[in-house]
Amino acid sequence: MTSASPVLVRMHPANNVAIVGNEGGLPAGTLLAEPATGLALRERVPQAHKVALVDIPEGGAVTRYGVTIGHALRDLPAGSWVHERVLRMPPARGLDGLPMGLGASTEASTVEPLQGYTFQGYRNPDGSVGTRNLLAITTTVQCVAGVLDVAVERIRRELLPRYPHVDGVVALEHAYGCGVAIDAPEAVIPIRTLRHLALNPNFGGEVMVVSLGCEKLQPERLLPPGSLPLRVLNADTVAADDPARPGAGTPEAPYSHVCLQDAQHVGFGSMLNAILATAEQHLQRLNARQRETVPAGELVVGVQCGGSDAFSGVTANPAVGVCADLLVRAGATVMFSETTEVRDAVETLTARCASAEVAQKMVAEMAWYDAYLQRGQVDRSANTTPGNKAGGLSNIVEKAMGSVIKSGSMPISAVLSPGERATNRGLIYAATPASDFICGTLQLAAGMNVHVFTTGRGTPYGLAECPVVKVATRTELAQRWHDLMDLNAGAVADGQCSVEVMGWRLFHLLLEVASGRRTWAETHRIHNQLVLFNPAPVT
Repeated sequence: MTSASPVLVRMHPANNVAIVGNEGGLPAGTLLAEPATGLALRERVPQAHKVALVDIPEGGAVTRYGVTIGHALRDLPAGSWVHERVLRMPPARGLDGLPMGLGASTEASTVEPLQGYTFQGYRNPDGSVGTRNLLAITTTVQCVAGVLDVAVERIRRELLPRYPHVDGVVALEHAYGCGVAIDAPEAVIPIRTLRHLALNPNFGGEVMVVSLGCEKLQPERLLPPGSLPLRVLNADTVAADDPARPGAGTPEAPYSHVCLQDAQHVGFGSMLNAILATAEQHLQRLNARQRETVPAGELVVGVQCGGSDAFSGVTANPAVGVCADLLVRAGATVMFSETTEVRDAVETLTARCASAEVAQKMVAEMAWYDAYLQRGQVDRSANTTPGNKAGGLSNIVEKAMGSVIKSGSMPISAVLSPGERATNRGLIYAATPASDFICGTLQLAAGMNVHVFTTGRGTPYGLAECPVVKVATRTELAQRWHDLMDLNAGAVADGQCSVEVMGWRLFHLLLEVASGRRTWAETHRIHNQLVLFNPAPVT
């Protein structure tokens, strides 16, 4: 927003602060017209930071989004800059006495379905639909990563040109698998995350595993019998030595496996040849797949924010919320996450749950994470970053109010624990840490086939496993990072369009990306590493 006239944005009539919309902020002495006529700034206020609209006494509540985001540590006269150093954060709401679900009779659950929207996707044998056609290679332990990196580069260079319908190859590398308390109760989280990552819809049901041999996370523990859907192969077109060919192993474990410590591997070259030969068998099947017209309801969209600023809750996240409602109306699955970034809105979330059972699961996940933070001797305030504060977000309460808007207004149909796979449609809360990389990894494990990521400060975040649509909260960021941001929600603050129009733009963009349109992160091959959430001990 570059308007010469001072612009303040107030999110709720009851708020006693508003944020500065002008690029570069406003100098001391600036006279304001709206929403506080005749008020002069007492000091320079940066863009996206808060201004007191009335005199706020020491101990008085500071309200934004219609809720108290803090209490003044000193008197804050009207026109003062309100930031984290002058606020005391309120305590988190307790988890007792919450509204426990409104059920399926809520107004939002009876809205008219959105029909007729489609995209071009890859139908999988298990019924899921991919937006990309990727060969994924699962690893059991970090020890194999170096060998696999060399193999993947050779696959890209030597094999992929022969299989033009395959979009790429990705190594599902991680820092788990050994040197960990593999039998600890919470080890279930990283193990099931890895298992479900292998089943992401963008991988076409082709499961290939590379192991070392001596690690704690053995392939049969990662992928036990019955954990993978059976794959139906055409015996006339599959090589006789394909490890996944019917009859070449137990039907309960339909995956191929290369173990580097096997006696047959004599030297590094032998290991590489085995990986490439196995990969080619999967590539042959993947290359035979074709896009087909599928309903928009086959989308599984993960929504997330990172590098957030005070505009995140004004432009991009509300637009994502509108898009989320459209997707749910179209029958799709939408996942929102980031436990510490929604914890302060828990009362609104449990009220939106489709049943008391779902609400109880929501409370259980919040309680688990409260205890997890307590064990680490930190609280939810550890979430807010220096960049968040520089972008006008004073504390986690304010950040949470802007973050939860991404979820839209529909009932919450299910709650997932970390690493679980989504089986419900509609709006789902997938419990994850707020770390961008861990959240993205867990949403991939839950079945995400396209990702929406909003940012105000700017981040080049991307995933190799799934297209990531980046939404800028401010026009200045969208223009400066013109070849990194896919959509400029800053147009909302500039007065060029409404939040509703921006939500529709994002909805249509997602259908295009799901059909094969490349995002900027895909164009530049900007891919962050997967990061597993492992709350269990490391030995």
